Amino acid sequence: MPLRLFNSLSRQLEDFAPLDPQRVTMYVCGPTVYNYVHIGNARPAVVFGVLAQLLRRHYAQVVYARNITDIDDKINNAARTQGVPIHVITDRFAAAYREDMAALGVARPDLEPHATQHVTEIIAMIERLIAAGHAYAAEGHVLFAVASYPAYGALSRRSPDEMLAGARIEVAPYKRDPGDFVLWKPSPPELPGWDSPWGRGRPGWHIECSAMSAAHLGETIDIHAGGVDLQFPHHENEIAQSTCAHGGKTFARYWLHNGMLNLGGAKMSKSLGNVTLVHDLLQQHPPEALRYALLSAHYRQPLDWSDALLEQCVRTLDGLYGTLRDLAEVAAPADAPVPTGVENALCDDLNTPQALAELARLASEARHAETAEARSAAKTALLAGGRALGLLQQDPAAWFKRGVDAAADARIQALVDERSAAKKARDFARADAIRAQLLDEGIVLEDTPSGVRWRRSA
Repeated sequence: MPLRLFNSLSRQLEDFAPLDPQRVTMYVCGPTVYNYVHIGNARPAVVFGVLAQLLRRHYAQVVYARNITDIDDKINNAARTQGVPIHVITDRFAAAYREDMAALGVARPDLEPHATQHVTEIIAMIERLIAAGHAYAAEGHVLFAVASYPAYGALSRRSPDEMLAGARIEVAPYKRDPGDFVLWKPSPPELPGWDSPWGRGRPGWHIECSAMSAAHLGETIDIHAGGVDLQFPHHENEIAQSTCAHGGKTFARYWLHNGMLNLGGAKMSKSLGNVTLVHDLLQQHPPEALRYALLSAHYRQPLDWSDALLEQCVRTLDGLYGTLRDLAEVAAPADAPVPTGVENALCDDLNTPQALAELARLASEARHAETAEARSAAKTALLAGGRALGLLQQDPAAWFKRGVDAAADARIQALVDERSAAKKARDFARADAIRAQLLDEGIVLEDTPSGVRWRRSA
């Protein structure tokens, strides 16, 4: 099945055809590192990480870049509040982001460019825009002249009034047009700054991604992805400045945007104060359950985040890992191809809910397989399908332990064995009492043809 992706620019599903099949390029907007990221920030890293692995199965080379924004007013504010240089803030929270993403099973991108390492390229791009008449200097600032790019607004399809409102435009006398956006701004002595033809200053947010993308992936890239909240103004501005800086060349051929996470009926946002940090969630829930939850809805749709969702994901993974535990003695090659049903679902615009449904179907086949050959084939398919989603790759015993010490596990197993002995002796009252005791402790028993297994309810 060909890979089809929903292109936000054309508003339709399109067959994916890279500019160069020997070198597929993808850029995903990464975090601004001034604090721990919330779970909504993790969604693009997870879902587009799945896309990167899918592309690698279909193309000889994939170059995947996900940037770190380490020049930003929020970073400056945090550094000033704590009385430290900005790199103390950015180094700490960039490392925390990498650790959090690794815990969620997100592989590192091929490239992780930092804005602070690309100021030379940023200045050079701004100079090209000025020379071509698309930008102008004014009072230590450099601004992009939106009127010079007639296609501005094609991605977001907003009216001029909507764009002005959505961009939170700063009213400034040095602007030729209210919609013009900042490429460079002056830095007072107390703020970080770099020397430039327009004086000591720092880049605007939008130009950073354009310069980093061009420096590492080229003037035209195959895929640009990020949260739907970045579609305007960030991605709209990237298109305008990149296209104009490169003589009219297409900047990105496919635009992908993931939907927002909702918490308590409202969009999860630091500005609204209704965020749940990944750092905290990892202390409270199995990381794999968080990953499963982020994949449980189609990436383009909103996702309602709740404790109930996580509890359901834990129960589902309990069932899948329980199947693998029952097949512990069955051989399964580690390099098997991804099952057709899972691969086709992912090729259909990253349909992860359908791919997860395929995992459930494969687990059912494994549970009902009657021959050794069928059990091996079913286990192999289940593990390979899970691998494509970054799931089911740990030992089932590790999943069910979930941080509980071995002594606690041994005590529970001893009670389970005592219950089995009581049933064999027809002491059903004692067997029922043990089951009730374990249930009070959050331990659920499952009588299966291969014996009794137990799991924690959450």
